[in-house]
Amino acid sequence: MKVAIIPARGGSKRIPRKNIKEFCGKPMIAWSIEAALQSSCFSRIIVSTDDDEVADVAKQYGAEVPFFRPTTLSDDYTGTSPVIRHAVEWLNLQGQHPEQICCIYATAPFINSTDIQRGLEILTTTGSEYAFTVTSYPFPIQRAIRITLGGRVEMFNPHQFNTRSQDLEEAYHDAGQFYWGLARAWLAEKKIFSMDAAPVMLPRHRVQDIDTSEDWLRAEMMFKAWQLEGTRPA
Repeated sequence: MKVAIIPARGGSKRIPRKNIKEFCGKPMIAWSIEAALQSSCFSRIIVSTDDDEVADVAKQYGAEVPFFRPTTLSDDYTGTSPVIRHAVEWLNLQGQHPEQICCIYATAPFINSTDIQRGLEILTTTGSEYAFTVTSYPFPIQRAIRITLGGRVEMFNPHQFNTRSQDLEEAYHDAGQFYWGLARAWLAEKKIFSMDAAPVMLPRHRVQDIDTSEDWLRAEMMFKAWQLEGTRPA
């Protein structure tokens, strides 16, 4: 049994009501729910929320909200793993024992069903405990700089100053779309960023973190460009 769990609490300080705010014609969470449905990977698609309005929107677009998340897991400091663990424990108490769980973020409008299917295949074929989306940094992180308290500049790794960019190892970061994992790994809250995880590679033009108003504007512009060209991945 495979289950998708979409964490979507009601509170969001930087972008109020972010999970259900309209994004290019639909509530933000709708894009994640629809991709999960289109993938045909899941026996159940569950939204974990503490908010009535989020629950209503989620159900409108085809997800289930069979429980409400406790307030102890709904503050600004709760990570993803405890939320998924809570949902898996709830399923087990209902007599359902899923083997694979996919955590899908509610604010991932560039997610598509094909990638979800590919993530499951990678999880299965590699024997990993997790498989999640990653993309490459557009600039070598070894040449990153910081701004000092005195308003000056210094390198994080000064010894790399004269190293050619093409000679530096490529680095990747979490793309923030979905995280396939074995149920037992979620229950144990095993670290995702580890040797037990396999990457699901995405191109940089299909990745946009959405945490600020500037992020939101950039994401909408990217999304609308794809819509105009008819090239948005299905």
